[in-house]
Amino acid sequence: MVENLGNLLPVYIVADESASITPVVDELNAGLTALHQALLREPMAAAKVRLTILGFSDDVQVRLALADLRTEAALPKLATRRSTSYGAAFQTLLDRIPDDISTLKSQGYAVFRPAVFFLTDGQPTDEPDWRMPYQNLTDRETTPAAPNIIACGIREAKASTILDIATRPEFAFVAPGTELGLAVAEFSVALTKSIVASARAAAADKTDLVIERPSNFVMAVDVV
Repeated sequence: MVENLGNLLPVYIVADESASITPVVDELNAGLTALHQALLREPMAAAKVRLTILGFSDDVQVRLALADLRTEAALPKLATRRSTSYGAAFQTLLDRIPDDISTLKSQGYAVFRPAVFFLTDGQPTDEPDWRMPYQNLTDRETTPAAPNIIACGIREAKASTILDIATRPEFAFVAPGTELGLAVAEFSVALTKSIVASARAAAADKTDLVIERPSNFVMAVDVV
């Protein structure tokens, strides 16, 4: 019998690496560094998180996989490429999450439902093909470990699309009219607060997923 080593929260950061993100990719990378540093300051909370970073464009690049941030000297950098394939992102999650959960359980951990933080600055270039892998990913009968998805849209991302991605309306945020660099910075701050707070909850054996709304963002459901 495998020893119970406690609870873990798998977290997936899925970041748009299309060419339009190029002017602010440094700000986004700085935000990931700040997240890493914040969790290193809270080792009990950090122990409860396993972090994966996926960059999506026309394909997906796995920048970090199921990492214990206490053992990482630094986080890898996102790098921009070409188009905006939502389907590539959701298919990769669909392929990875069940295997990741199985891996963690085989190591002796109980696993909370994964959390996906999805950031995009534009509309998908593979409409409507992305919707099938998304549906399979979020259907709990098809994928028992279907994640909670928090979706944030900036620049040209439409509120209606962000609502379609978020698994609950209160998990969908957009930043209409906000300057791109500021929007990325505010997303990064909220991401850090959300993951740290959720990790603290996991350390207390609570299943709470704590979501911080980024400053200057509004709930997508409020946009008309």
